Amino acid sequence: MSKLLIVGTVAFDAIETPFGKTDKILGGAATYIGLSAANFNVDSAIVSVVGEDFPQEYLDMLAARNIDISGIEVVKGGKTFFWSGKYHNDMNSRDTLATELNVLADFNPVVPENYKDSEIVMLGNLHPGVQMSVINQMTEKPKLIVLDTMNFWMDCAWDDLLAVIKKVDVITINDEEARQLSGEYSLVKAAQKIHEMGPDFVVIKKGEHGALIFNEGNIFFAPALPLEEVFDPTGAGDTFAGGFSGYLAKHENISFESMKNAIIYGSNLASFCVEKFGTQRMESLTSEEITERLKLFKQLTQFDINVN
Repeated sequence: MSKLLIVGTVAFDAIETPFGKTDKILGGAATYIGLSAANFNVDSAIVSVVGEDFPQEYLDMLAARNIDISGIEVVKGGKTFFWSGKYHNDMNSRDTLATELNVLADFNPVVPENYKDSEIVMLGNLHPGVQMSVINQMTEKPKLIVLDTMNFWMDCAWDDLLAVIKKVDVITINDEEARQLSGEYSLVKAAQKIHEMGPDFVVIKKGEHGALIFNEGNIFFAPALPLEEVFDPTGAGDTFAGGFSGYLAKHENISFESMKNAIIYGSNLASFCVEKFGTQRMESLTSEEITERLKLFKQLTQFDINVN
């Protein structure tokens, strides 16, 4: 089994949806990625930063899931990164109400010594300079580096973003971001252009419409499971990334065929994440529930076509 190094935010979120609202709750890309990957019982570590206001019980919850938290820096007297958002009725669009970087503003990631040889590196959405810093700290070249990013960095850190994209094997972005990054409306053409920037594999997330993976002319589409209720979409993309990278770390196979399975596992886990506010559903998730829903994915996607 491969070691999985996760880099990203561990944060507070305050969320409002048509179904209700929360005060400050646990959030952050690395939190969702870590909780999702933990379902594969992999040897994982999170590199992040929090303030002194961050509850020990949250750190204990991550550690209880066999996630190494020695790389989460706690800044004395500091305040944890905070994001607040309100979702529209369609649950696909949202307004950011507040973003307080706090300790994240001066974050200088330090990879724990025993994870500098991690085979899989999952770079959650952060400033591309921070992501590059992590890559430069690795003592051995990882088998696979997965990068998540967003349009914000395309707007304000373009050169840094292009530099880190050159170094990664997989990029995961949504369809809007893929179009902005490539300048192409067609997602097939967009994936080709992004592939030319460096990554061998391009994963394009389409929210409730599933995800696509592109690799040297090969294309695979994984649907999202139709759900009766979507309670809170926050963290769904990161949960997908955690399932994707967790599956690959467990199975130690980074072929296109293996990545097809990884995308299904990622989509499956993301379908649970949206059922409750924040990380609640991921914290209570059982292996039996995961297996049962995978069977639904199989029913949804497998069929015989009569071509006569």
